Amino acid sequence: MPRTLPEPSVDSFDLTVILSALADPGRRALMTALYQRPDPVDCSVLAEEADLGLSNPTISHHYRVLREAGLTRTLVVGRQRIVRVRRDDMEKRFPGLLQAVLGGE
Repeated sequence: MPRTLPEPSVDSFDLTVILSALADPGRRALMTALYQRPDPVDCSVLAEEADLGLSNPTISHHYRVLREAGLTRTLVVGRQRIVRVRRDDMEKRFPGLLQAVLGGE
């Protein structure tokens, strides 16, 4: 049975935490790759495609920071972690922020 990992509510989004999460080049690269994808993706596939040259524990840390900032939603399906950008939630709270920082769309 799939489950969603803990994440902040839209009302508790903190701009300082979000910008701090995006300040790290590795996290920004992961977010940019994720933001450019129209569909959710397995986090290991995205990390491999982004080819950041980081260890698995470091990549896991980056995903956790992004999720805890409210930028992503992670669905656990067995051993897979399916991750997606919380576009609608971010747009509701901070309109235009993701597009300004990550570009695209």
